[in-house]
Amino acid sequence: MLKTVFHPLEPICGPDARVLILGTMPSPRSREEGFYYAHPRNRFWPALALLFGEAPPAGNDARRDFALAHRIALWDVLQSCAIEGASDSSIRNPVPNDIRPLLEKAPIRAVFTTGGTAFRLYRKLVEPVCGRAALLLPSPSAANCRLPLEALAEAYRPILPFLAE
Repeated sequence: MLKTVFHPLEPICGPDARVLILGTMPSPRSREEGFYYAHPRNRFWPALALLFGEAPPAGNDARRDFALAHRIALWDVLQSCAIEGASDSSIRNPVPNDIRPLLEKAPIRAVFTTGGTAFRLYRKLVEPVCGRAALLLPSPSAANCRLPLEALAEAYRPILPFLAE
């Protein structure tokens, strides 16, 4: 059953953020936990940790600190939508977030989306408003288990050149 959901999380964005990574909409578990990619089987944080050669951050404060330390901003493409559980394929009536304030707040060099639905919605609803193209990263969702963790981390490697000084 579709349920209208409003994005409850503030963006994570430090003044020196270089990369903005956008998901589609926080999953029910992420909304419950109050942080991005919080489902225990989501591989976003383990993949980034592997990419940077660090231990995966545990808990919301450690995840926030990790993102800020690596100059990564986090948010989602959608402000609201009708959705069934965490199924991106069920999304109806999408309303986008306005990312322009983030792009003005920090020297963001590149925008990435996690997963095909976030990418398609970004291209349709956000890119025409902000004028910035996004690059597609694979979904870190446990539902996208065709990629082993090491391959997922490698697929996230394109963010690294944008984080360099």
